[in-house]
Amino acid sequence: MSAAAPVALVTGSSSGIGEAVARRLAEDGYRVAVNSSRSVEEGEKLAASLPDALYVRADVSAETEARELVSRVVEHYGRLDVLVNSAGRTRAIAHPDLEAAGPDVWRDILDLNVIGTWQTSVAAMPHLAANGAGAIVNVSSIAGSRTAGSSIPYAVSKAAVEHMTRLLAKAVGPAVRVNAVAPSLIETPWTAGEPFFAPIAEYVRQNAPLRRVGTPEDVATAVRHLIDATYTTGQIVYVDGGCHLL
Repeated sequence: MSAAAPVALVTGSSSGIGEAVARRLAEDGYRVAVNSSRSVEEGEKLAASLPDALYVRADVSAETEARELVSRVVEHYGRLDVLVNSAGRTRAIAHPDLEAAGPDVWRDILDLNVIGTWQTSVAAMPHLAANGAGAIVNVSSIAGSRTAGSSIPYAVSKAAVEHMTRLLAKAVGPAVRVNAVAPSLIETPWTAGEPFFAPIAEYVRQNAPLRRVGTPEDVATAVRHLIDATYTTGQIVYVDGGCHLL
């Protein structure tokens, strides 16, 4: 692959949505940096399967590791054109169960979903801005704008990510564009194995205008569109089969 090919860093990309985004960008000619904090073997295997990919283990909720991640990518490739903030976590907690959503749960989710997204974006910003055409795409959720989601802390974290997206877009344009995708329930190994999501999936199949649950590839297509949409910034794009209409 040409050394002039653009470079994308996809955080949280050892499985699920992040993996699908990494694969899509590699197919489209990007050199891709794969990242995870826990699933090291899966991340290394994914990177090895792509044409010109680098795997870097880092927990982006830790500021030093987020900065080191970006430094490793730039040192290896000499540039950074796209950042996709896909790293995130949740806990499946019914919303009325307030006691279960204790301070430790809030800190765990906010540290990665919000602070991790911020820290990686800040570390990447000078490199993304270097050629005046960088792009960030954050992975949010329809839970960020609706009274839904796997837990209240998760939904609040995604609302924060969406407003961060808008604020950053205004602050760093025109050199860098910042957008987000907001999926509904997506079929991943984690959601498929979690009983909490089974009735939600059935509801989506019965009621969403497109009558199916989304796939990681659906989200990857939307991410790819936002990377290419050079006159679009500060937007939150639903990838939900029309669930936001319900």
